[in-house]
Amino acid sequence: MAASLFVLVVLVTLGITLWAGRRSRAAEDFYAGGREFSPLQNGFAISGDYMSAASFLGVTGLIALYGYDGLLYTIGFLVGWLLVLMLVAELVRNCGRYTLADVLSLRMRQRPVRAAAGISSIVVSLFYLLGQMVGAGSLVALLLHLHSAASRDWSIVGIGVLMVVYVTVGGMKATTWIQIVKCVLLLGGTLLLTVLVLVRFHGDLGTLMRSAAHDSGQGSAYLLPGLHFGHSLTDQLDFISLGLALVLGTGGLPHILARFYTVPTARAARRSAIWAIGLVGSFYLMTIVLGLGAAAVIGGPALRAANAAGNTAVPQLAGAMGGTVLLALTSAVAFATILAVVAGLTLASSTSFAHDLWARAFRHPGEPQPSEHQEVVVARIAAVVIGALAIVLSLYAQKLNVAVLVGIAFAVAASANLPALIFNLFWHRFTTRGATWAIYGGLIPCLALVVISPVVSGNAAAIFPTAHFDWFPLQNPGLVSVPCGFLFGWLGTVTSRRHADPDAYAELEVRALTGAGAA
Repeated sequence: MAASLFVLVVLVTLGITLWAGRRSRAAEDFYAGGREFSPLQNGFAISGDYMSAASFLGVTGLIALYGYDGLLYTIGFLVGWLLVLMLVAELVRNCGRYTLADVLSLRMRQRPVRAAAGISSIVVSLFYLLGQMVGAGSLVALLLHLHSAASRDWSIVGIGVLMVVYVTVGGMKATTWIQIVKCVLLLGGTLLLTVLVLVRFHGDLGTLMRSAAHDSGQGSAYLLPGLHFGHSLTDQLDFISLGLALVLGTGGLPHILARFYTVPTARAARRSAIWAIGLVGSFYLMTIVLGLGAAAVIGGPALRAANAAGNTAVPQLAGAMGGTVLLALTSAVAFATILAVVAGLTLASSTSFAHDLWARAFRHPGEPQPSEHQEVVVARIAAVVIGALAIVLSLYAQKLNVAVLVGIAFAVAASANLPALIFNLFWHRFTTRGATWAIYGGLIPCLALVVISPVVSGNAAAIFPTAHFDWFPLQNPGLVSVPCGFLFGWLGTVTSRRHADPDAYAELEVRALTGAGAA
């Protein structure tokens, strides 16, 4: 049953890819889906991109294991959308064409800004990809009863191959339609499971919470702060760091920003964000019920025995509530979720490489500009290379909770991409040096702190558990790296020898606010 549904999901998504691939000819089709999607369609696609394995599997697992502290991930993921709606959606759609670098280079020197923004976007996408593919390995292993390490490794390889096919053949059109289908399936499956949990506890949330606390193995501490983040100063700082990354990171995620280019107007982009807020908000409210339900029905010890990071809590709950059929359906939905999100991430990173790095940043002044067809060919090759790199890295990160990995991706986006984007849109003195310093000044400290954090070494759940170079105590570096991004952006601007062009900023401001001259 489970294997049949997995095969069905793969066949349907491949069919969508082949159908869309035949309709994608120009670069605008590959990068932006021809800008022909409606706000409702794009709202579902954005939600599909955002409601990833980190949300469905990772966040629900953290709530099931840690109660109150796991709930904090839900709040952070949701609140970030308000920033996107107010500051990013409409302005980015007006100023850019395909990528974040398009927005920055509108008033800056192209080569240094595109190089910095392109590298940063690829790094963010890779961290996000790790979270999705680690979740895929856990899910497929649980469903198909693959208990060996080699079996999980081959599951990750299979997911990686599929995502490369989606991107290279179908581009943005295929990825968007896969996201729409996946979003409908995910919301439907989550709603069904939520209703079953509420019916089991007669709609009494108080009883559900008490049962979850009792069966979690943690007692009353389950419903109080500190179970996951602890009570020490370091633990509290880690919580603040995570919250900062989740709230600010959404506005700097390259695959989310790219979604606003698939609609024809800025007004449509804003309406897309409003639809996404409603859909994403509904989903995250249901993950709270699912997390508590998993703790109450399965129990904390059984959840940890199946997967120490809690990544299999939802499939286990589905199996307990509806038997083999519901387990298979839920896992197929989660599988579709992973396939769709990894395709979007791979497309965003390959677009950044081809459109920003290869076509512009790596070219000498006076060198002829490549054609759009050449760009698309390079983007497809880049998708293969990035997919292979994501597969290799994922094999070393299988013990980490997928929400933790995605939290790091949010930290990179909030540290490197968001400061440059905000300064560029709202500070008339912002310069090219400021933009590059903001990106590198957030990116490099963020990556360096991750390397020397408990995520990589020093504990049983780390990538290298027997090594001990965990000198930075926080799991998420956002508390340090996000201020670094803003600080270096300011410092680079005030020390720049070249002053900002006031006419270029005036043009950007008019374009951002009115849409005049937008692609």
